[in-house]
Amino acid sequence: MRTILFFDLPTLTSKNRKDYRAFVKLLIKSGFYRIQESVFVKMSITPQSAESCIQYIDKNKPKEGSIMLLTVTEKQFANMNILLGDVSTDVETSDKRVIII
Repeated sequence: MRTILFFDLPTLTSKNRKDYRAFVKLLIKSGFYRIQESVFVKMSITPQSAESCIQYIDKNKPKEGSIMLLTVTEKQFANMNILLGDVSTDVETSDKRVIII
């Protein structure tokens, strides 16, 4: 499963910018990676781990702005169409299972 996080945070004041930077650092520390400027993705093994991730973000969200989360399956994520640009990530985007021995 993948949890896709979309956000739009204000950056008008220095406090807003500080909150923005702290939130992005929290996302990266939590295992999210950036796929667009305000779109982050995290892989979860089980629905329960995806739900605990959502609860953690809810508990640590900034006071202002808009944050949306969408959980999709690996197959749905792998079927995402890229209309312009390239994917520049080290994360595998296939629904095939990988076993490392």
